[in-house]
Amino acid sequence: MDLKKVVEDLIESFLIAGDLAIELRTKGLIKKIKSDNTPVSNGDIEVNELITKEISKITPEIPIISEESLENKDKSNLKNFWLIDPIDGTHDYINNLEEFTINAGLIMDNKPVAGLINAPAKKRMFYSYGENNAFELKNGKELNLSDSIIKNTGRIKFISYSNKIKPEIQKIYNDLSVEENIKMKSSLKFCVVATGEYDGYVAEPRAYEWDIAAGHAILSHAGGEVTDFNGNEILYGKPNLKNTSLILKSKTIL
Repeated sequence: MDLKKVVEDLIESFLIAGDLAIELRTKGLIKKIKSDNTPVSNGDIEVNELITKEISKITPEIPIISEESLENKDKSNLKNFWLIDPIDGTHDYINNLEEFTINAGLIMDNKPVAGLINAPAKKRMFYSYGENNAFELKNGKELNLSDSIIKNTGRIKFISYSNKIKPEIQKIYNDLSVEENIKMKSSLKFCVVATGEYDGYVAEPRAYEWDIAAGHAILSHAGGEVTDFNGNEILYGKPNLKNTSLILKSKTIL
């Protein structure tokens, strides 16, 4: 499979999906609470339909697992599949905040090999399709994150999903000499660690594989690292699709 072509053929659809998400929010979203007590909107559903349709056109032979669909979630032993989170950070999305993202990660042999993340309110689009092939699209120009020069301020800065740091996470912060952290919930954290704006992120087991697959691909392809607390590789296609513990590291601290 030509991963470069697959990803490049999807970029325009992801930009259109971002415009759609913003347009629907401007018009006023229809919001509901799902059975797991998390919010969902018509924006989540319509973006999901758009990107699922486009991905199916380009890779019709590869199953798709999306947060907002029941399809394929009950299949076991999948090795090659897409993981989609049409709106990661729905709370931000429905509350007119900016950190929400549109995500798709391609898994081959249970490992992430390509990813696309659009943060439309931030006007930031990221994608990757292999080692040293991670990019941000800026003003129509492609910036290779693997080649970008990162200014190291000397202070180790991490991202956290909560302002309340749990003891097991604080221990890792201490081991890595983390000096400050900022709260960020969506997959945008993978991207800003990939660019070197921040040095890492730590989380105990939480959320699902579709929340991290695209970001995992982008960060690792930019020269960063994604492991669990014990330094083990993160694999995909677990029976419940739930994440293990997670440590993200930028190439700045490797």
